[in-house]
Amino acid sequence: MKTRWIYMFFLLFAGFYAKAQHLPDNICHVNNGKLVFTINLNWTDEQIHELSQTYELDSTVISSTFKELPSFTVNGIVWTTKIIKNNIIELSKELSPPFPPSVPANQIMKFDIPVLDENWIKKVASTTTDNTVYGINNLTNAKYFSYINDTATFFLYGYTYAREMFISGSFNNWSTRQSAMALTDSGWRISLTMKPGKYAYKFIADGNWLRDPNNKLKENDTYGGNNSIVFCYNYTFRLKGYTQAGKVILTGSFNNWNTKELKMQRNAEGWELPIFLKEGTHAYKFIVDKEWITDPDNKIIHSDGKGNVNSFIGIGDTLVFRLQGYQNALRVALTGSFNGWNPNELFMEKINNEWVLPYVMAAGNHEYKFCVDGKWITDPDNPVTIGKGDMMNSVIAFKPNYTFKLNHYADAREVIVTGSFNGWRTDGYRMKFINGIWEIPVFLAPGKYIYKFIVDGKWITDPDNQYWEGNEYNTGNSVLWIEP
Repeated sequence: MKTRWIYMFFLLFAGFYAKAQHLPDNICHVNNGKLVFTINLNWTDEQIHELSQTYELDSTVISSTFKELPSFTVNGIVWTTKIIKNNIIELSKELSPPFPPSVPANQIMKFDIPVLDENWIKKVASTTTDNTVYGINNLTNAKYFSYINDTATFFLYGYTYAREMFISGSFNNWSTRQSAMALTDSGWRISLTMKPGKYAYKFIADGNWLRDPNNKLKENDTYGGNNSIVFCYNYTFRLKGYTQAGKVILTGSFNNWNTKELKMQRNAEGWELPIFLKEGTHAYKFIVDKEWITDPDNKIIHSDGKGNVNSFIGIGDTLVFRLQGYQNALRVALTGSFNGWNPNELFMEKINNEWVLPYVMAAGNHEYKFCVDGKWITDPDNPVTIGKGDMMNSVIAFKPNYTFKLNHYADAREVIVTGSFNGWRTDGYRMKFINGIWEIPVFLAPGKYIYKFIVDGKWITDPDNQYWEGNEYNTGNSVLWIEP
């Protein structure tokens, strides 16, 4: 009986000892685009096994780490180690595009499959890549966020009991350790250099993710949680005078001419509204106590061809459209996807032997045509087109960031690149043959894309791209990643 009790005590002690040998907290974090493990070379076999199981680390990775190899490659992934102090090593690898904050560090390994993971499309859409045209902040108090001269200052009120606080978001690749906040007498503060735009973020209080309690704007992160959303402004609409008005509304093409949404703020000189606007040209008006007016301080106005006159502003860089010849034409207009194909708005000016129109554009792939005395034509100086017959349009990439190229098909009559970026259209984008290579520059937002080439009607994957994935036709698609 005594022996039995001793044996039971030994089992209890062994269970307690095993529990005491579990991995310490916070051994894994994300920093500056890397997955980083802090590993103690004195860990027991049980702890090493737990490390492997928890983070799904290959046995070769584990053994190479404990051999203290400075760098090694396993399954195509490059790992590096760095000695921090005696028996403490940092093991790290580069991550694919950044992870949303609701993905725990011990699950990142499961998602880090750069050519196959369909969740990346959703992730990029909800964080880094965004087609938001405009935005204003909705804070419980303006003191919790400010943006001045490219410096964004975040303030988290309270939580002074926390030992450490970090901010993580689309502005720092969702790093969990890069942006430490400073403790003040009433909360936590940090200032970061940021460009105008829309950003998703969260705070990390002692390892716990926290959405900003003072920010009413939020967005689903597609992983079962929400991110806080903040806008860094790049323009302020101002209307001088009208101080006796009860209400002034800003409305424009950027918000589909909503007559209730954007209420302007009264000041000593009149009215104003700071806002984020996506690059491009925007039409707008003010509604002063239900009366629609153009901006009296903006000389740039255009008719929309429907009896209305609107004010216009441009955010970003200018592209000059040119049409050679047509000297006898009475009127030439530019029309395209960027102005709703309105042929009665953007009239070009005749200068010497060409028609010219400077136009502020957003980075992207834009379709367009010229309307010459009512006749629609493609750009004769631009061979890149999409569509067929009367529906054929010229295509221009403004601020392109990637060039599709296809070698080895010098005898082809027509080569088209198509994919998830253009709805798999079979009639464009038509590529140009330059110096023995078919190519086309495009603008692609950060994220994952699948694509193919159509060579004289035959679909092929990219022979110079090793990354591909299966499709429903068992023919495969080439895979392309555009980094943020």
